[in-house]
Amino acid sequence: MSEPVTGPSGPGTVILDLGPGTGALVLYTPAGLDGAEIEISRDDAARAPRVHSRVRPRRLPGRTRHAAVYPGLAAGHYTIWREGGTPAIAATITGGQVTSCRWPD
Repeated sequence: MSEPVTGPSGPGTVILDLGPGTGALVLYTPAGLDGAEIEISRDDAARAPRVHSRVRPRRLPGRTRHAAVYPGLAAGHYTIWREGGTPAIAATITGGQVTSCRWPD
């Protein structure tokens, strides 16, 4: 079963679950990844399950950026995966904070 494709996000349409031990990740990507599902997984758990988020246009005042948002991640070190299962980049999530990173060129 495929997930429905949604349009661009407007202001205030993403809810982040932040608190002690829980943070969020905003992964900025090139526009060419629009619609891609990007997976991440924790580094410290054997066979950690991967979660995914769809890259979508995010409307900001005066411009549009593309990003995948992961709203409620346990604090820790994560690997962000390329299609095909190779690592793309690492990110560290801190409880109570939003971490942002950029897809590698």
